[in-house]
Amino acid sequence: MNDSLLVLTLASVLSGSTPLIFAGIGEALTEKAGVINLSLDGSILFSAMTGFVVAYLTQSLVLGFGAAMIVGALIALLVVYASSVLKQDQVAIGLVLTWLFAELADFVGDPFVRKPGPSVPHWAIPGLSDIPVLGSILFDHNVIVYLSLASILIAWLWIFKTQPGLRLQAVGERPQAAFVRGTNVNATRYLYAGIGGSLVGLAGATYSLSVKLGWSHRHTAGFGWIALAIVIFGGWNPIRVAFGAYLFGFLKSLGSILQTRVPGVPTQVFQVAPFALMIFALLMVSGNVLDHILVIVPARFRNRVRNTLYGSPPGAMGTRFERD
Repeated sequence: MNDSLLVLTLASVLSGSTPLIFAGIGEALTEKAGVINLSLDGSILFSAMTGFVVAYLTQSLVLGFGAAMIVGALIALLVVYASSVLKQDQVAIGLVLTWLFAELADFVGDPFVRKPGPSVPHWAIPGLSDIPVLGSILFDHNVIVYLSLASILIAWLWIFKTQPGLRLQAVGERPQAAFVRGTNVNATRYLYAGIGGSLVGLAGATYSLSVKLGWSHRHTAGFGWIALAIVIFGGWNPIRVAFGAYLFGFLKSLGSILQTRVPGVPTQVFQVAPFALMIFALLMVSGNVLDHILVIVPARFRNRVRNTLYGSPPGAMGTRFERD
């Protein structure tokens, strides 16, 4: 792979992974608060349809993105409401909402299939985009890509370096202790589910208005599950979640490149390979395979390496909080 092809590939990975960045960070925030939102696949699909349809009808990208974010937030809030008020299981509710909104997206969006619509304009950052190599990779995109880069840093700083972020972690880890210290646990869960859901909605609109332009049936099918896997792969840390999203994007781009250079291999292999490799990586991180590999690491560094590679889910994730 020559230098120019490598630069183009990395730039395409950065832009193509933008929806997964938003969805992964949104779900990480939601799960940090102790809420499992398994509706991501249906939510992203419905948000992609909503964003495109609203932008198409109004010719306003702002309204399109705004409508998609509202839809994503409302779906996530339904999960919290069903858990805290209706006393239903979060996993079951998320799965039902996934199927429901996937079918609704197909039904409502049917009149708009394959219609040309607005898209986010390209905007190279003056000066920065002229930097050799890095300029083309980082600063020659559109404002949504730049927003995704900023969201990684903002989310990490918020979770790990601010007092509200510490309260968020407390709610997800030990809600009873957080309540004793004066935190309104359920209100916090509603808040971060809404924020996380709005980012998932933003991911959907990014697909249809920036990455995969237009609307078609099952437009984003499967990427919600990849986003959920990436959150686990990233250990609920926004920076590592972003790494997982970019890794998946790179595997997809690599598959496209190899497809043209190895014509004897069926194209389906390259299309499926990124999903299979991501599942394999998830098993490596989530299982005890790495524990056996880490035996070769000196004992004094082993725990540090293990903590870097592994991520532990919030202790109270998926549980319902009730005041005693």
